[in-house]
Amino acid sequence: MRQLDRPSGIGSGSVAVQSPSPSPDGSGRSVLEGAFELLAAVERAGEAGLTKLASKCGLPKTTAYRLLEQLVELGAVERSGGGYRMGPRLFRLGQGWQPHPGLRSAAREPARRLARATGAVVGLSVLREGQTLVLDWTACETDEVFGPLLNDMAWPWFTAAGKVLVAGASPRLPLGPLPASWNREAAAIRDRGVAFDREELVAGVCCVAALLHGPGGVPLASLCVVTDPAHSLDRLAGVVQQTARTISATLRGR
Repeated sequence: MRQLDRPSGIGSGSVAVQSPSPSPDGSGRSVLEGAFELLAAVERAGEAGLTKLASKCGLPKTTAYRLLEQLVELGAVERSGGGYRMGPRLFRLGQGWQPHPGLRSAAREPARRLARATGAVVGLSVLREGQTLVLDWTACETDEVFGPLLNDMAWPWFTAAGKVLVAGASPRLPLGPLPASWNREAAAIRDRGVAFDREELVAGVCCVAALLHGPGGVPLASLCVVTDPAHSLDRLAGVVQQTARTISATLRGR
């Protein structure tokens, strides 16, 4: 039988595990850790120069420059004036992320129908690290009120889209101290099956959201309709819940 080639130092009866090499600055961080720290610093700053990024990450400028230039070659960051900003490759990769393999495809057409039926904006969101992350928007009609909102893909957890996920999550998500009224509000959300946001986040913007369940009934994401105060959220709640049930049934393979 032909023997598979092995990297030197790995025998047939044991596996040699090597720790990541420390970074050149002696901090003990691997090259990958340093690169990710720089990416996080660029993301937080929006756009920043080498000196600032190196300082934020505790890296020598020579090390930070070498890593940033490698990230530029990969398209993860790009040069902008005298600094760096996030690159298009990370955007494309991020657009493919979802907490369940079929979530985006299951929600796409029902969300379009919901947007057409309500004339509102429909969002698909998940909860991560205390924030409501928007995976997708489906817009039927938008105006200047919703424009800035649709450009921001991370909201506080206490939007309607986030509240319905926190209320339905088990075990409890690590969000830190919750408002004193939260237990009562969470019980009401579970009882009705939807959460509301009546201009709590942005003036002139209201929202109603329902849970999307995956296999085994596990909460995966939330479906929300974003509209203006002229629309009755109570009347929208029923159609949002029905659409959420349709998507959940697809996710469960029914």
